[in-house]
Amino acid sequence: DIAGSVEESGKANESIGKLQPIMVALMLIFIMLQMRSFIGTFMVVATAPLGLIGAVIALLLFNQPFGFVALLGLTGLAGIIMRNTMILTQQVQDNLNEGMQTTPAIIEATVQRARPVLLTALAAVLAFVPLTHDTFWGPLAFVLIGGVAVGTIITLMFVPALYSFCFKPTKTAGG
Repeated sequence: DIAGSVEESGKANESIGKLQPIMVALMLIFIMLQMRSFIGTFMVVATAPLGLIGAVIALLLFNQPFGFVALLGLTGLAGIIMRNTMILTQQVQDNLNEGMQTTPAIIEATVQRARPVLLTALAAVLAFVPLTHDTFWGPLAFVLIGGVAVGTIITLMFVPALYSFCFKPTKTAGG
């Protein structure tokens, strides 16, 4: 029955739609608790869509449908990208707390955290490769593979620039 799978997909989307506002509210509360500022929270949330670029490219390249499981993948992908942003911004804050000027603190944080962020992204990408051959979970795997790969690279460039924009670095003598 063709309508069976469409109907079940609609039910699944509806159940996610009911819980989505609660999930978003809790997510924002936890991010705010971690970042302890509205600007920091804004920066983290602003990076969530960066993985969408890679996700769309992967789905198109591998001719995968955008359905329920791909939507689940996007939700998880947003969390992964936001976690990377929190790691970077926390390192900037740690550097600032140690007395570094803003610009060197941003640059040093990016250098310090690039390798761990890239390695965990690579591990995530490789972990989802076996699922690409599964008919049901394939779209989720492609969303996560493309989104994590591209989103991580973009995040490593975007977050330092966004941090500099939000926290206007001060010029120092000779610098």
